[in-house]
Amino acid sequence: MAFPGNPLGGATGGMSEQEQQTIRMMQSVMESCPAKVAMAGTAGFVMGGAFGLFMSSFEYAGPTMNEEMLKQSTKEQLRTAVKDMGTRSWSMAKNFAVVGAIYSGSECAIESYRAKNDLVNSAAAGCFTGGLLAVRAGPQATALGCIGFSAFSIVIDKVMHMNS
Repeated sequence: MAFPGNPLGGATGGMSEQEQQTIRMMQSVMESCPAKVAMAGTAGFVMGGAFGLFMSSFEYAGPTMNEEMLKQSTKEQLRTAVKDMGTRSWSMAKNFAVVGAIYSGSECAIESYRAKNDLVNSAAAGCFTGGLLAVRAGPQATALGCIGFSAFSIVIDKVMHMNS
């Protein structure tokens, strides 16, 4: 990317050598695998928490409510619902963080090893992540996790790079 004042993109915009060196250092840190894993894990945690909060709110919105809960006072119902929403948000946040970190880390490692940025990296990282997440369920689940996550990764990568 060539931004005005970007030392890697051409014009220095009047920056000193020290400022240019600082920017190069910051860019190299942000492009490192540990930073990518941390960012993906953090983003996954935030998105998972929001998704968990959203999805748990539907449990109390229909006719399938628990009979025990209907016998409680409104204050107790609200306390129970908020506690459950927090529990689900926390659980989904952790799960999304793990998936994001595993995928990002494996994709970065594969990209570094291959020295290419293409769909093969996404497919391999998706296969690794899906297989790793399903490994406790046996070999068939591992293979299906690999195939499913790999296909999903390819589709998302294609959609994200349609206009590039």
